[in-house]
Amino acid sequence: MHVAVIGGTGAEGFGLALRLARAGHRVTIGSRSAERGADAAARAREVLRGGASVEGTENGQAAAAAEMVVVTVPFAGQAEIYRSLKPHLPAGRIVVDATVPLATAVGRPAWQVVRPWEGSAAEQARAVLGDGPRLVAAFHTIAAEALQDLERPVESDVFVCGGDAEAKAAVGALVEDIPNLRWVDAGPLSMARIVEPLTALLVSVNRNYGIHDAGFRVTGRDAWGAPGR
Repeated sequence: MHVAVIGGTGAEGFGLALRLARAGHRVTIGSRSAERGADAAARAREVLRGGASVEGTENGQAAAAAEMVVVTVPFAGQAEIYRSLKPHLPAGRIVVDATVPLATAVGRPAWQVVRPWEGSAAEQARAVLGDGPRLVAAFHTIAAEALQDLERPVESDVFVCGGDAEAKAAVGALVEDIPNLRWVDAGPLSMARIVEPLTALLVSVNRNYGIHDAGFRVTGRDAWGAPGR
């Protein structure tokens, strides 16, 4: 699959780009600057030591060409990024929002959150994009450091929120292409109001224990995925 990672020059997006490219996907790293996107792609190819399909360009071009778009940008710039992406996203395109409304956006600590007017960052994204793209929320609780450390498996579950079961399953398949990750259907997009703040909880746990890659595992089943699977 051809996946665009918008914000792929940042720590979280770059780590996700590495993991997806390593899993065999064609990845385009999007940035506000085509040059910065290309530089990040070159760095990714160097880390992956050849054989991976990673390119970089500016956000709009990256989003327009991809089959799925993953947005990993700071909350402070999220609305602006989505407004710039909207003309490049055709109806039916799956868009994955990984934005977390951490209080760093207003100069407060990263273990605190702010509450968007719409209820969550994902719902704010939907308000900007409208009903054309198929919006799914995911990847909030996967640490950037863990994603970038390719020598270690990422031990975590990914909560996936959205109202389109088919789109959620497509995102879930992408999640499971990364070894050791499982996806859990967390319900409608409004559940992002609960999932997004879990990142702040992990930041606090990491801070208290002096680590960088705390995560979540959901017990009760050997496998999750789509309900009924």
